Amino acid sequence: MATPETASIISDTETRHSERLRTLLNNRTAKVAVLGMGYVGLPMAVEFTRAGLHVIGIDVDPERCASLAQGRSYISDLSDEELKFALQEGRFVPTTDLKTLAEADALLICVPTPLRKSKDPDLTAILAATNAVKEYLRPGQLIVLESTTYPGTTEEILLPILSETGLEVGKDFFLAFSPERVDPGNPNFSVKNITKLVGGVTPTCTQLAETLYRQLVEKVVPVSNPRVAEAAKLLENTFRSVNIGLANEMSIICRHLNVDVWEVINAAATKPFGFMAHYPGPGIGGHCIPLDPHYLSWKARLSGYEPRFISLASDINGSMPHHVLDLVTDALNDHSRSVRGSRILVMGVAYKPGVGDCRESPALEILEMLHERGASLSYSDPYVPSVAVGDLLLQHKELSPEGVRSMDVVLVLTNHPGFDYEMIVKEANLVIDTRNAVRPYLGEANKNKVRFI
Repeated sequence: MATPETASIISDTETRHSERLRTLLNNRTAKVAVLGMGYVGLPMAVEFTRAGLHVIGIDVDPERCASLAQGRSYISDLSDEELKFALQEGRFVPTTDLKTLAEADALLICVPTPLRKSKDPDLTAILAATNAVKEYLRPGQLIVLESTTYPGTTEEILLPILSETGLEVGKDFFLAFSPERVDPGNPNFSVKNITKLVGGVTPTCTQLAETLYRQLVEKVVPVSNPRVAEAAKLLENTFRSVNIGLANEMSIICRHLNVDVWEVINAAATKPFGFMAHYPGPGIGGHCIPLDPHYLSWKARLSGYEPRFISLASDINGSMPHHVLDLVTDALNDHSRSVRGSRILVMGVAYKPGVGDCRESPALEILEMLHERGASLSYSDPYVPSVAVGDLLLQHKELSPEGVRSMDVVLVLTNHPGFDYEMIVKEANLVIDTRNAVRPYLGEANKNKVRFI
C-alpha cells in the first residue's frame, strides 16, 4: 500500500513528465516520430513540420525513404514542392532507423491494418510497431495509435506490451488513440481542417494527445477513453458501407421495376431533413469502407453478438461487380454479341475519382471477370499507368474518338475528372455507366446506346 510519501513522489513524477511534454508541445519544440509513411502518416508528418515541429518519418521500406529524402512524393495529395519544403533545414527526416524513436517526444503509429482472408483483423504491423516503440520507450513520451482497428486494441494490445518496460502509463509515458480521417483526392479537406478525435488511457493521456494535435488541427474533440474513439471510427465507415449497400440494392430493385435509380435518389434528396443521399456504383474500394466494418463485426462476435446490418451491406456491396458483369452481358446480348471477343474499354480503375489508388478497387475484380470470359480489354486511367489483370499487364490508353469508336462497349467504372464524357457519348457504340457520369451529355440522338447501373 502506498504511503502518503510515495503517493507524493508518484504524483510529482507524473506532473514532471506531463508538464515537460506539454511545454514542449505548446512551444512547438517537441520532436515527433511518425511510424508509417503511407497515405495517413506522410501527410500528417508534413503537416507537423508546417506547424514548426521537427519530424522523423519512419518506414520499413528503404525505397520509400530514399524517395522522400530526394523530395519525391508518391502520394497524389502531397506535391514534391510541399515535401521539399518540409525537408528544408532538417525539419523532416525520413529514415528506416528505429533507434530514432528514442529521440521523439511524441510517437504516432500510422501503419496498415488489413484483414486476413478469414475477415479477421491482421494486427501484424501494429504489433511490430508497438514492439519497436517498446524497445526505445523512455519516460516522458506520448504514443498515439492512428491505425484503424477494433475497440479495445489500444488498451488490450498496446498497453500491455509497453507496460513490459516497467514504465507506468499516465505517469511515465502516455498512450492514446486518435483515428485517421483522410479523404484522398478531396481538395476541400486536409489534415488541418478535419476534426480530430482523441481518447487517452488516462485523463492526462487524453489532455496531452489533445495538446499535440491542437498544434496543427483546427478542432480537436476529446472523448472519455480509447475505446470510444476506436468505435467512432468504425461507425463512420460502417455508416457509409450500410448506406451505400442500400443505394446499391435500390439500383437492383429499380432495374427490375424499370425505374431510373439516379432520378429516384435525386428526387428523395429534395427532402430537406431526414435523408442523406448515397449513390450506387460498381462496388466499394479503398482501405477503409470495405475493411473497417469487419473489425467491428469481429469484435462484436467475440462479445457474443452477431451483427446483421454490417454483414448484409458487405454482401450487397461485394456482389456489385457481378451485377456490373450482368449489365455488360445483357447489353451485348441485346446487340447480338457475347462477352467473348468483344472489345471493352474500361474508364477508370482507381477506387475513387481523382486518385491513383487501386486498393480494393471493384474495377480490378470486374476486369478479372471480363478477362476470364474472353473479352478483349483495354482501359483508360490517367492516374494509374498500368494494371495487372490475371496474366495480362494492361497499360493506360489515351482516349481518342477513333479509339472509342473501335470499342464494342465503353464501361465507366471511375468518374475521373478530365474524362471527355461528351466525346465518349458521341462516339461510343454502347456505354454502360456505373457512376452517372455521362448523363449531362445525353441527348435524344444517343440515349438509347447508354445504360446506367
